[in-house]
Amino acid sequence: MAKLNKAVNIVLLGAPGAGKGTQAGILIKEYNLLHVSTGDMLRAAIKEGSETGLKAEGYMNRGELVPDEVVTQLVVDRMGKDDASAGVILDGFPRTKPQAEALDVALGAASKKLDDVIYMKVTEDVVMQRLTGRRLCSQCGKIYHIANMPSQKEGVCDACGAELYQRDDDKAETVKNRLDVYDQSTKDLIGYYGEKELIREVDGDLPAEKLFEEIDALFRSEGLIDDNSQD
Repeated sequence: MAKLNKAVNIVLLGAPGAGKGTQAGILIKEYNLLHVSTGDMLRAAIKEGSETGLKAEGYMNRGELVPDEVVTQLVVDRMGKDDASAGVILDGFPRTKPQAEALDVALGAASKKLDDVIYMKVTEDVVMQRLTGRRLCSQCGKIYHIANMPSQKEGVCDACGAELYQRDDDKAETVKNRLDVYDQSTKDLIGYYGEKELIREVDGDLPAEKLFEEIDALFRSEGLIDDNSQD
């Protein structure tokens, strides 16, 4: 595990299929960062009965969306807990420019800031190959990929022998629509962080191990990691 020179707060950006979840898992292991999920935070805050959690619960009970200001305050509150001392990874939030602006305000009030926004830029062909090739077992839910991790017998689960199927949201037409929606919704967000000089573009087409090496090199170039540090 590499040792960070300071707490590092990063946002992971990337289209569906860019591999954000995979990289988050690697970054957690390598740098001891906390992976912040807004859904998990909402549930935990409501269970704890915190002031912000009660506010969120009120909106949810009325069938309303939780306002950006409330969600961002939950994020900042979570970032202040002991297990976030090495820093956090925000994956899936913010999704829009207004959310990013609200997050900046909340972070500033807590004397915190973002260090990097890692934009995992991936080509459409690679995303299509990754997502449309995914297959799931209809019985046990085991995940396969026709190119990267195929079953021994085509269309049949190795574990239980049940039929494999393709989810509707992994079909080509749906994936293309998801990419179009992503591009439209994040265009302003990427521009916003670009103006703040926080965007760090990496090659999302790379295999997971190679992509992590690129992110690790980026952190080292920014002086976030001691080149000689290795626990």
